[in-house]
Amino acid sequence: MKSIITIGRQFGSSGHEIGAKLAQTLNIPFYDKEIITRAAKESGYCEEMIQNHDERPTNSFLYNLVMDTYSFGYNSSSFVDMPISHKVFLAQFDAIKSIASEGPCVIVGRCADYALAENENVLNIFIYADEEFKIKNILAHDEYHELTPNKAKDMFIKKDKQRASYYNYYSSKKWGRAESYDLCVNSGKLGIDNTVKLLAQYIEDIEKSK
Repeated sequence: MKSIITIGRQFGSSGHEIGAKLAQTLNIPFYDKEIITRAAKESGYCEEMIQNHDERPTNSFLYNLVMDTYSFGYNSSSFVDMPISHKVFLAQFDAIKSIASEGPCVIVGRCADYALAENENVLNIFIYADEEFKIKNILAHDEYHELTPNKAKDMFIKKDKQRASYYNYYSSKKWGRAESYDLCVNSGKLGIDNTVKLLAQYIEDIEKSK
């Protein structure tokens, strides 16, 4: 097993659960919110601060500054003046690269596919689902069970806009577009367990073909 699997996901598509079960099936580590803890530990930033900026869009026009600073190192004075959202992105970016250097794993969200673009052993997957499946999934969650179906729909629309804005801002690709990934799967059609089986078989086939 050599592959590092990144998973992008629509809100309510069960991307987190699918990622966790896939990691368990493949017997490799799983990272989602764990990236926040790792980024905080390695950067020295407060974990709560990273949590507050996690996968949130930015309206800043300083994209080039961020990437130039990342490319040329953090010693430039520009890093000191960089908005906190950019510093959080870079901290997570570094944490993802550090995690990937340790071996095969499953990483959910946070532009992991972009952070690991130069790694030849990465497989990038996107999980999406139809509206009915996502609403049902959201309402089944203890935290959201009191929402109406319309409120649940509003929630996944808002969350997906946030994720798209974050990904499109920091990445050179487009969130949710098929060409941005190696495989896109509709979890609403297959269900969680069958999606995990499909992905495990896909990864096995890809590794055999190398």
